[in-house]
Amino acid sequence: MEIIHLFKALADETRIRMLNLLKNGELCVCDIEEVLNIQQSNASRHLNKLKWARLIVSNKKSQWVYYRMNNEIIIKYPFIQDIINDELLKINICKDDMERLIKHKASGASC
Repeated sequence: MEIIHLFKALADETRIRMLNLLKNGELCVCDIEEVLNIQQSNASRHLNKLKWARLIVSNKKSQWVYYRMNNEIIIKYPFIQDIINDELLKINICKDDMERLIKHKASGASC
């Protein structure tokens, strides 16, 4: 059943974009919302689906929730790492998201 949950989680553009942002490390939910230009409720819904599929994990620091890739699931299913590292930057919106993330972090607006 786990593999089915993985494929369902991967079958959405917003969740793919989130994984693309998280591939380089931990991010606060507010950074994800800002870069993807989505509302908190929409971000939470998608992040919960990624957590349910065990693709990401979270931890709370003060009032902020930070997300990162779940290394256990990446080790168990290495094709996920291949997709994230090799395929996502071939998608224009994912390239644009990474550029916005770099600018966002450089601006000092991160949590």
